[in-house]
Formats: sequence, structure tokens, C-alpha cells
Amino acid sequence: MATLAVLLKQRGFYVCGSDMNTYPPMRDFLVGNGITPLEGYSANHISKDIDLVVIGNAVSRGNPEIEAVLERGLRYSSLPDVVRNEFLWNKKSIVIAGTHGKTTTAFMTAWVLIQAGLDPGFLIGGISKNFDSGGCLGKGEAFVIEGDEYDSAFFDKTSKFLKYIPEVVVVNSVEFDHADIYKNLDELRLAFTRLLQLVPQNGHVFLCADNPEAVKLRTSSFCSVETFGLCSQADWRAINIRHENSSTKFDVIHKGQLMASARLPLLGNFNVRNALAVFGVAAAMNVSPAVVSVALNKFLGVRRRLEVRGVVRGVTVYDDFAHHPTAVHETLQALRATAVEGRLWAVFEPRSATSCRKIFQEKFVESLGLADEVVISAVSRTNLPETERLSVSNLVASLKAEGTPARYLPKVDQIVEMISRETCPGDRVVVMSNGDFGDIHTRLLAALKLNK
Repeated sequence: MATLAVLLKQRGFYVCGSDMNTYPPMRDFLVGNGITPLEGYSANHISKDIDLVVIGNAVSRGNPEIEAVLERGLRYSSLPDVVRNEFLWNKKSIVIAGTHGKTTTAFMTAWVLIQAGLDPGFLIGGISKNFDSGGCLGKGEAFVIEGDEYDSAFFDKTSKFLKYIPEVVVVNSVEFDHADIYKNLDELRLAFTRLLQLVPQNGHVFLCADNPEAVKLRTSSFCSVETFGLCSQADWRAINIRHENSSTKFDVIHKGQLMASARLPLLGNFNVRNALAVFGVAAAMNVSPAVVSVALNKFLGVRRRLEVRGVVRGVTVYDDFAHHPTAVHETLQALRATAVEGRLWAVFEPRSATSCRKIFQEKFVESLGLADEVVISAVSRTNLPETERLSVSNLVASLKAEGTPARYLPKVDQIVEMISRETCPGDRVVVMSNGDFGDIHTRLLAALKLNK
């Protein structure tokens, strides 16, 4: 929503908006672009001279601003409808979708196409270090957009990405998520099936060969399909993967032919897969693998995706958006792949609709078990029935039973005090949450400085 607000402002619209809480990096992004978000919801924010109210999917009936919009008969729309109508008609829409990796892959794609001189527009739910922005109008024919499978608004429960008129689609993975929207994996499969059925016959679809659910979507496509991944069946495949302290090197082959050697200044096999998808999309846009390789070498990553927030007395603090067990596993595995001394700490906040539920109770044991030390905070959605809620006590007990030291510390202050006291030089602390987690990163770095 923040990125859309800035793009609309660049188009010449006067834009204002409100949210219950806005926090960095998005708040800084908005303010830096001349939009100061209103804190909290109030009917007083809704004046009669507003031309259009864009309603996000995080709010519903009963919200005072929604009630004011309906009572005053103002025009309103969902975010994806506005995106389509303002930016996507008459563009070549490149939709990057999947349960995991879509934000980073979308930014990689936009960066490569920019470096190739195609001047694409893009709208992505995050902040890239290359752009310091999540969006750009662009003058070229291509428009790169992050295709979110979440619903559109309280009055439109269909997936956002179904509005995006796709000509090129990437599906990184399909796993059950968004338990507040989808009842089961079948419902999620149907959403992705519908997305692929929107791609014209002269379009392009790229599916991750390492994800069985993504591969199954091949039969839903009416256009050419290529796969990407690390397995031998992938059309776009990475071989000779070498992990270094802050980067990953690999060779790219396409249907058995060596196309390029690449260096990515990011960690993790998941980022290698993301990059392979970009090689495929770039080929569909007539960009050579050599140009892609050079561009990816300069790709600096995305804020809150295994982002180093600081190093104090030899302790490195990372911020990561992981909240699904697969994402947690990939993040910790990426750090494990680099041979360094010191312990790996995983600090996890169950905050998303899925992670707060016990759906993945056992999966989290497996994922978090990759760390040397695990700290889990309180489940944020206390309104969930106990029978449905993730049991942190059981999670801690299971981790301990598997040999992983684990602790439940419900408050941020407790976590900060303990970690700042017990960490040693060479330790790495990765904080995983899809929220601001009480600004724990800043507080932890400050505490580490005091406890020298």
C-alpha cells in the first residue's frame, strides 16, 4: 500500500492515508516521499472531497474509516484494482508469485531489466537496497509486480494476483499459508491455477522444479512453460554452487548448455533459485544471460531479508521476514552454509496468521532446530482458541528433546537482556518476524554496546 501511494503521488495525485501502526522501513519511505501517514483510524480522516478511497485487505467492516466511506457514499476500490487500472493496461505485466521468495525475485527482475536498459515499471512490497524504493513508473513496456496470493479486500476475497493481467508469470513455490484466508492447500492450489489460466498463449510461465506443487501447475498453463531450480530436471539449473561469507557463486545451464557464471552478493540456495527464475524471465524479454550475470553481481538485496542490521563486539544481528517454517529453514540453512565460528541464534516471533496456529507445530521444530540457540517470544494472536494456537511450551520442549537449547521469553526486554548478556564474539543472531517485533534489532544492538 505504501509503494502504491508513492506511485500515485508521482502520477500527480494528492495522496494521504492511515494505518494503525507504521514502522521502518515503510514509514521512512513514505515520509521521504512527502507522505506522512496518519496514525490510527478515525472517521475524521475521511472528508467528502476525497475522489477515491483505496481499502487495504487488513481492514474490515467496523473500521471507523470504512464505515464513514460507506455512509458518505464515496468511491472506493481495492489495491489490486487500482494497480491494474492505473499501471498495467497496455504494459507487459511480469507477475512474480509464490509462497516464498516473490519479493526478492521481483526486485532482482526489475533490477536486471533496468540494467539491461528496458526501463520497466515495478511495484513490489518491500524496499530494495538498489532502489531504496518499492516502486517506479518506468517508461518501458514491462511492468514487474509482486503477485500476492492474499485476498484483495473485505469486499473482494479473490487473490490479488488475479487482477494483474499477467503475460509472464513466475511461481517460486506453493505451500499452505495464510490460514486466515485459505482453509486448506486445495484452495490455495486453485488460486494459483486461476493465475496461470490468465496467461495468454504467447506468454511465458516459469515454475520452480524443486517444488512439487509448483511443478503440478504446468497442466494449467496455455502457454510455454519452463522450469528452474537445483534438481537435474530443471530447464534453468544452477551447478557448482559455492557459498562464501557474504555471497554465492554458481554456474547457470539451460537445457544442458552452459549460459553464464554468476556471483550473487546474497546467501542461500533459495536466492540461487530466485536468480534462476530471473535468468528465465530475462530470456523471455530478450536479455542475454551475460547481462543478467553482470546485473546480479550488483544486486544488494532487500530490506528485512536476511539483512545485517549491525555488528557489535563481534556479534552480528540479522533481520529477516521469515514466518513460515520453510522460510525459517531456508534462512537458517543459508547461514549454516557459511563456515564461521560462533553460535547461530534464532529469535522467532509467532505473529502471522499461519505461524500463530499449530498447523506447523512440528515443522517449526525441524526448522528452528538448525540453530544452536532458539528463543521464542509470545504468540501475538491471543484471540485464537487455545486448541488452534501454536503451543510455545510444546515447541520449546520438543526442541530441547531434539538437543537444541530453546527458551520461551515472552517480552522483548527479556530477550534483549538475555542475548546481550550471553552472546560471544562470532555469534550470529537472526531475528525472524513479519512485524516490527518491538524494534528489537535497535534495542539489541544498543544493549550489546552497553554490555561490552
